[in-house]
Amino acid sequence: MNRQDLIDRVAHAAKLPRPEAARAVDAALETIEAALRDGESVQLTGFGKFHVAQYTGRAGVNPRTGERIEVPTTAVPRFTAGVRLKQAVR
Repeated sequence: MNRQDLIDRVAHAAKLPRPEAARAVDAALETIEAALRDGESVQLTGFGKFHVAQYTGRAGVNPRTGERIEVPTTAVPRFTAGVRLKQAVR
């Protein structure tokens, strides 16, 4: 499913016109993105939790050249599925 499919399904499920469903989907995604950017987590009970994980910097090796490099500390978004979502997938 892509973004357009999601908007169509939300419009159908909520009985909304497609433009309103598009604004609702975009607003939800932008809100989650802003919260993660600010270091917050977003927990949707039963569905799951969006949070930011930190990878610490470390020494690495370039596999092509064998040269030692420093891999910088970085933050990445993570999603952990909730119980209800896990049960629905099973």
